[in-house]
Amino acid sequence: MSEELPELRASDADREKVAERLRDAMAEGRLDMDEFGERLDAVYRARTYAELEPLTRDLPATGAGSPAARPAAERGGENWPARIGGTGDSRWGIGVLSGFQHTGRWTVPARFKALAFWGGGQLDLREARFESRETVIDCWAVMGGVNIVVPPGVQVDVRGIGIMGGFGRPAGDDTPDPDAPRVVVRGFAFWGGVGTERKPARAQRRLEKERRRGEVGEGDAEGGRKELG
Repeated sequence: MSEELPELRASDADREKVAERLRDAMAEGRLDMDEFGERLDAVYRARTYAELEPLTRDLPATGAGSPAARPAAERGGENWPARIGGTGDSRWGIGVLSGFQHTGRWTVPARFKALAFWGGGQLDLREARFESRETVIDCWAVMGGVNIVVPPGVQVDVRGIGIMGGFGRPAGDDTPDPDAPRVVVRGFAFWGGVGTERKPARAQRRLEKERRRGEVGEGDAEGGRKELG
């Protein structure tokens, strides 16, 4: 960005270049999902170079990132190796006539135990870190339920036993990302249930929406050129 003309109006192409740098930075682990989402919102609200320049000021110049990060960006921007490692947070979730939840940015331990007795629990892994490449979640649901949300790419293996209850696999399961962690859900459900569902994180949904909007814009422009021709 030019510092000599900070009030110069930015074009759509200028904003897209900045957005691409942010996508690369997230894939390389320089930005987490929340930071990426906030900056991407600011990119598409920006009207001048002065508003765009701070969004990449602390990032390396284009081409300075690791080439190994490119495939991750092409798969949707997730840098799984950067999200595996560390010490797990709470290793228990207990809902007895009540509920529990673990959502947002937390570290999933290699072994987590969830108990729901006349209550419920929510485990959202979409923005979480993982202590290990394999996470085992042991669930006991008695007249209660546990719901587990995983992001795209994570392999889910459900092995639980249900009596007048059940264990559910995520609908629309996709091909696992070889770099992503694996989640094993097992345990026992009696008059209760343990469900798993697959949803993209908020920042990933925003990125996909922007990509689709860009594709539509390019298609409209191509159609206009054909009409003019």
